[in-house]
Amino acid sequence: MPAIPSPPGATMQKVVMYSKDYCPYCARAQALLKQRGVADLEIIRIDQDPSQRDIMIERTGRRTVPQIFIGETHVGGSDDLQALDRSGGLLPLLNGG
Repeated sequence: MPAIPSPPGATMQKVVMYSKDYCPYCARAQALLKQRGVADLEIIRIDQDPSQRDIMIERTGRRTVPQIFIGETHVGGSDDLQALDRSGGLLPLLNGG
């Protein structure tokens, strides 16, 4: 699927993804975000910094990765991100809407 550009003059929200090595769901989420034009993705590796796992659980109430934030909005995991994209809600959220 080709990348879909942001509207002219739009500034994308900051995207943060809690992740770990050898995570196919994380790779799938990262690929979708890239397809949607996210160039600046902050990846927090909970396997390299266990204290970040505790922070992730506190912020999300979930123990699985990926956990994705767009701006201050907790999107959820890979399946949640895919569903948001299918419903047409991902690009507006990325673009601050």
